[in-house]
Amino acid sequence: MSSTDTQQSAAHPLQARRPRVGIPWRTTQEEERHITNKLQFYFAAVEHSDGQPVPISLKLPLAQLAAQIADLDAFVLPGAPTDVNPALYRAPRQQKTHDSDRDRERTDFAILEHAFSAGKPVLAICYGCQSLNVCLGGTLYQDIPRELHTNIVHSREGLPPEAKDPVHAARVEQGEIAQLAGACGVERRDDGFPLNVNSSHHQSVRDLGHGLRVAAVAPDGVIEAIEHEPHKHWVVGVQWHPERMPGHALSESLFRALVQATRAAAARR
Repeated sequence: MSSTDTQQSAAHPLQARRPRVGIPWRTTQEEERHITNKLQFYFAAVEHSDGQPVPISLKLPLAQLAAQIADLDAFVLPGAPTDVNPALYRAPRQQKTHDSDRDRERTDFAILEHAFSAGKPVLAICYGCQSLNVCLGGTLYQDIPRELHTNIVHSREGLPPEAKDPVHAARVEQGEIAQLAGACGVERRDDGFPLNVNSSHHQSVRDLGHGLRVAAVAPDGVIEAIEHEPHKHWVVGVQWHPERMPGHALSESLFRALVQATRAAAARR
């Protein structure tokens, strides 16, 4: 290796290795019982995109958690069967709201605080998207069917475990996801890029958190994606499950874009 190559490798260490992408366990219960069937989808998607997935325990003392996430390059906040505690967005708990997981909330918020401080990319998925919004001061619809009275099926409620996820249309309006959709060959219409996405959630973003904008919506108005602006660094939240959509060009490109953004962020530091 030449001296120039050595200098470039030292200046941009992520060019010589796969970015380390932190992924917290979905729930404390799953971590305690070592239930990984859903978590493995996220690990596989990151590995397929040339990243190195790293599990983050929900049970670490704050000092150990801070040390681990400081050593990571980017983050994926996964979905979860729990709901964000409504007290965190100053709302009374509704009947349909699921139990919260304080360890997951604490871990997500610590990750997001560090990611925004250090300029590290974040891909937030389903529950993770809702967690991102609440962390930045936003609110949630606690139960879509009850509050929005929509005919679109967003939830897996009532479906057998082996059933496929419901699928519905969505429209990508602007920003990073729109650019990815165009690069994937999705034909733009006057109202944006039309998509079909899977769906497995009964809550969604209501009032946007600070610095967030809507990036995609379903026909019934449910927010399907959010992005941070003015894009000081790459932060994208999607309500669908791209990790469970192999072969779906846009969903796969989200993980590739996360890894690419991580390398670009490291080169700027």
